Amino acid sequence: MIRWRRGEVVRIRREWPGAVELDVAVPEGECRALAYPPLVGRPEPGDEVLLNTTALAMGLGTGGYAMVVAVPNRLPQDPDGPGHLVKARYTPLQATVLGADEQDSPHHELLREADSLDGMPVIVADLHSALPPILCGLYASAPRPDVRVAYVMLDGGALPAWFSMAAARLREAGWLKGVVTVGQSFGGDVEAVTVHTGLLAARHVLEADLAIVTQGPGNLGTGTRWGFSGVSAGEAVNAAGVLLGRPVAALRVSEGDRRERHYGVSHHSLTAYGRVALSPADVPVPELPGEFGERVRDQAELLAVRHRLVPVPVDGLHEALRACPVRLSTMGRGLEEDLAYFLASAAAGRLAASLLE
Repeated sequence: MIRWRRGEVVRIRREWPGAVELDVAVPEGECRALAYPPLVGRPEPGDEVLLNTTALAMGLGTGGYAMVVAVPNRLPQDPDGPGHLVKARYTPLQATVLGADEQDSPHHELLREADSLDGMPVIVADLHSALPPILCGLYASAPRPDVRVAYVMLDGGALPAWFSMAAARLREAGWLKGVVTVGQSFGGDVEAVTVHTGLLAARHVLEADLAIVTQGPGNLGTGTRWGFSGVSAGEAVNAAGVLLGRPVAALRVSEGDRRERHYGVSHHSLTAYGRVALSPADVPVPELPGEFGERVRDQAELLAVRHRLVPVPVDGLHEALRACPVRLSTMGRGLEEDLAYFLASAAAGRLAASLLE
């Protein structure tokens, strides 16, 4: 289940908040590794490190790193301060964090009886890669420039929010007010137990005008109807609805992915929103040209039984996407390789912007 290696840090490649990318010498040669200093301390060249090389050996795209499990000769200091939520529970790297909703939190009283998002728009998407283009569409169309956006990260992909370089860069660019990590995910500006308290924390702690909900980087799929981590998108729509938010269900659309189940509107969206999401949502349908656009519109009609389909023009969104402050990529494809995917995500941002007026 786990491939273990001991190695020696050769060099630091780059770093961003919460993460350090390294080159590490192991018996097979050099490999790329990732360390989370809040968990294991900050490795330095010459340090011995204990690695989990499972994802690297499997050739996983998003998670293709050896992960630093420990710097055994230089352990970090014991944590201090409040916080008794345990995340990544009962794994060797379980960590305690201070949850916004726990009794020791300064926000506990605020959240103890909180029960409403006050109509806040909540954009839900399947893949983490939708986060930047949604924000491109939002800010290109927002009625004012000071919109406060919170990212609520589900635990279907990466558990540490620090893995997401995009989220870190979007925060630095001022496009995100903060990150809320829920469920088993951790490392956000705010921690919460469930997606429900995560959304309430986004609204009442971060004072967000709008929230975006996706899983973290990485996506688990099995090619079966129900065996994919994006099922949680439907559950997030339900959470936003029951808390009196305004759910916006972003479609996963692809013209670059030739697999039948993902070409046009992905079966992930049709299943999560058509079968799992019981709360009505606004579904932005991008007005794409040609036969492919007709395919997307026809597939989206399957969701009209429960949800409100909203045609969204995509004029000007290509230019907005080109100006994104982070690199756009989904399933290894860039902006021009799967433009429809990014336009559909940006269309969700555009529709949500109209709800802020």
